[in-house]
Amino acid sequence: MLDSSRDKFNAISTATLTTALFKRGFRNTFIAGIHRINPGAPRLVGPAYTMRYIPAREDLDHLGVFEDRSHPQRKGVEECPAGHVFVIDSRRNCAAASAGNILVTRLWKRGAAGIVTDGGFRDTPEIADLPFPAYHAAASAPTNLIRHHAVDLNVPIACGEVAVYPGDIMVGDGEGVVVVPAHIADEVADEAFEQTVFEDFVQEKVMEGRGIFGLYPPAAEAREEFARWRAANKR
Repeated sequence: MLDSSRDKFNAISTATLTTALFKRGFRNTFIAGIHRINPGAPRLVGPAYTMRYIPAREDLDHLGVFEDRSHPQRKGVEECPAGHVFVIDSRRNCAAASAGNILVTRLWKRGAAGIVTDGGFRDTPEIADLPFPAYHAAASAPTNLIRHHAVDLNVPIACGEVAVYPGDIMVGDGEGVVVVPAHIADEVADEAFEQTVFEDFVQEKVMEGRGIFGLYPPAAEAREEFARWRAANKR
């Protein structure tokens, strides 16, 4: 992903992105059922670094496993590259936490771009105070070991029934998170940014009392008006 694309993704809504992806045949890109814990945090934009949980088993998942530095959850937090988003496949299971405040804080301090799970986090009041985008389905106080066994790092996963491949671009706003396939990220950023500028123009005209016919989608006259508006507003 180009730096210019990252800047554009920061200005594009997830709604506009899903439409741009749909035009390319991608229908299942929005991770449903999750929300941002900390509304005041920055936008979420970055390549995916993934982790996968399977159901826990009592003989394998006990507190002693965290002493093993190769434990995928702990290893992943220490190895997730700066600028990447830590994405966790929790099988939509919120019965136990996917991570907590200490690990989320560590990711923030290491320069990660955010964290996403289709499960739940613990210590959510503390996470809500961090300037770090964190998305989950519901708060969950119990330790991950009760329900989750971490098995894989940086492999294809499912998150909220959406396929996430390592390096796919995760984009999150107040509505949720979209997964943009890495190989089309730059072209999607360009097109969706153009659509965002146009929709800003449309919103302004609708606020002035204009109807949508001939405006959205635009007829030739509206296209010419948009070009003049864009030039005047240096957009």
